[in-house]
Amino acid sequence: MSQSSTAPLFLVDALPPDDHAVLDGPEGRHAATVRRLRPGEAVQLSDGRGALAHAVVESAGRDVVELTIVRRTAVAAPTLRVLLAQALVKGDRGELAVELATEAGVDGILPWRAARCVARWEAGPRGDKALARWRTTAREAAKQARRPWLPVVEEPVTTAALARRVAATGAALVLHEAASERLADVPLPSEGELLLVVGPEGGVTGEEVDALVEAGARTVRLGPEVVRASTAAAVALGALGVLTGRWDARP
Repeated sequence: MSQSSTAPLFLVDALPPDDHAVLDGPEGRHAATVRRLRPGEAVQLSDGRGALAHAVVESAGRDVVELTIVRRTAVAAPTLRVLLAQALVKGDRGELAVELATEAGVDGILPWRAARCVARWEAGPRGDKALARWRTTAREAAKQARRPWLPVVEEPVTTAALARRVAATGAALVLHEAASERLADVPLPSEGELLLVVGPEGGVTGEEVDALVEAGARTVRLGPEVVRASTAAAVALGALGVLTGRWDARP
């Protein structure tokens, strides 16, 4: 049997109330056809809200896997939640940003219609499809990272709406290559919510910086190099994981 720490994780709407569980639908097809799970192998089930069940495969059919739950745990949410305001990035680099941020532990994602975004996500079917891709990417990345907490990808916001969100958040940081302060040098909260803002490839405009700073944000830089919009959040989340203790093991 595989160890629970490396067992594949599958997301379900809710954990079953008893010790018997059935994976069907897309998750069942993935488990049976892609992962080719066999009796005796270990898996994990999660509702994406911290509830985690460790289970063993009893039988596997074409699109269905039956499981026996052997242990349940509840994984606490981090005391400091990081919400990422990610500027829209053209093509699959936007999905890459979501994937990497999810694997690095982001707690929520706010798509941002920044002024210099090439991608626009106009209201309608095309915008809905793009948002759905981000949400699917976050879900699959959470499974890959064995995360019992699934980050929520919210509806896209304008700069004005983002500024209001900054004002309502305990702390907010705007990544900017020209900032005088380093991320490692600014005081960081130990609990509550931290809003991390990542601009588009063309950068954040002066007007946007002014609006966000006026609302209460601080501009910070990661280091001497300029990091791409699709990878900046993951780099910053790695630093925050160490600087705030977010990467300490949680029961």
